[in-house]
Amino acid sequence: MTTAVVVGSGPNGLAAAIRLAQAGVDVTVLEAHVRPGGGTRTSQVTLPGLLHDDCAGMHPTGVASPYLASLPLADHGLEWLWPEVDMAHPLDDGRAGVLSRDMARTVASLGEPDGRRWERMFGYLSSNFDDLVSDVFQPVIGVPGHPIKMARFGLQALKPATWTVRRWKDDPARALYMGVAAHVFGRLDTPLSGSVGVMLTAAGHAVGWPVAKGGTGAISDAMISLLTSLGGKVECGVMVTSRDQLRDVRGKQPDIVMLDTNPTTALQILGNELPGRVRRAYRRYRYGPAAYKVDFAIRGDVPWTNADARRSGTVHLGGTAEEMVAIEAQTARGDMPERPYVLCGQQYLADRSRSSGDLNPFYAYAHVPHGYTGDATEAVVDQVERFAPGFRDIVVDTHVRGPAALQAYNPNYIGGDIGAGANDWRQVVLRPRLALNPYKTGAKGVYLCSSATPPGAGVHGMGGFNAAETALRAL
Repeated sequence: MTTAVVVGSGPNGLAAAIRLAQAGVDVTVLEAHVRPGGGTRTSQVTLPGLLHDDCAGMHPTGVASPYLASLPLADHGLEWLWPEVDMAHPLDDGRAGVLSRDMARTVASLGEPDGRRWERMFGYLSSNFDDLVSDVFQPVIGVPGHPIKMARFGLQALKPATWTVRRWKDDPARALYMGVAAHVFGRLDTPLSGSVGVMLTAAGHAVGWPVAKGGTGAISDAMISLLTSLGGKVECGVMVTSRDQLRDVRGKQPDIVMLDTNPTTALQILGNELPGRVRRAYRRYRYGPAAYKVDFAIRGDVPWTNADARRSGTVHLGGTAEEMVAIEAQTARGDMPERPYVLCGQQYLADRSRSSGDLNPFYAYAHVPHGYTGDATEAVVDQVERFAPGFRDIVVDTHVRGPAALQAYNPNYIGGDIGAGANDWRQVVLRPRLALNPYKTGAKGVYLCSSATPPGAGVHGMGGFNAAETALRAL
């Protein structure tokens, strides 16, 4: 039987393992952490009974993923839940832009003429989202299956976010879009900086921004259960630092090796087995700004000034579009802003199983400079308090993970970069290197399948699926 070893049990590693197991390959997944899941874990880090997502929290790309959608994960316990409002971006004056699967609700929140302009831009993309995502989630260098739809998306994705935002006149629409665009984790005035914003906004209208019942870890649990039913297995507490560790008891290397790692770790494992051009490319691979994660145990609900924010699963905090452009540029330069961009998660609004009595888990992370060593906890609290006066009074407990702690939690997050690579204009398209097939490492039978490969970060498993398809074609 053909054998395979997958290094890393994040969603991409598990997706690769499942695809190989579906093809009859004998698969073993090796995970350095004592628990599987990579960025898809859930823990009780504050008070007993409160379930906090360790990294990924909301999953528009998870529910939109063509490969995950093809798997019987519901049979293995995965259930998606949606909040009443998918996302809100409150402003200092009490207004907010609202992102909803119900386009009419978003249009109404933005007023005239911005609502109609929003619908003209995102109505077509969201109504054709299934065709669009099947092309966007493939390797970048290839022939799209829906060229006209892809071209319409590409024309918007290529623009800097600062160009796209000009189509709207008032702050709610401008801030709503820029807050989603800021998921790119970098400057918002460069080419392709609007690509993530366009994609995630279209996803929000097409499929919403749901959460996994019981926590993000339920995604990993379901995938591992499916893998096990296919004959695969996961071994935790195994730190792989060299290719020799992958030999079996007979001293034989597996036929296929999948690396759900960043390029830096892949270079460490493979060393001179990689061709010189690949080694040089992996050394040049760049990492972006970091996350600073704060989990709160709160009593009751966050007292947002805006009513829609009180019903939103996700809340973006950054003020106006102009303010976000400035603070994201400052963060990318390596300077800590006084008021950082903060993403908040109120997953418990859709999933009450995460709470305990009147205590609720509240999720927040700020964008901070790469490798930031300071304490940004108060900056996060201040941003929430800015739009929800009285927030401090309901905080019962906190748990903090700065960039160093995030890297210790998952070695793929170098310097606290939870996207496993900078999303500048080059690496949005050409990650991890310029290649006809970005999953090939150049070492025989070894493939890279992490978020450092197309289509990038997100709990969608498509990097793993695409890499596994490459490996199967090569057998």
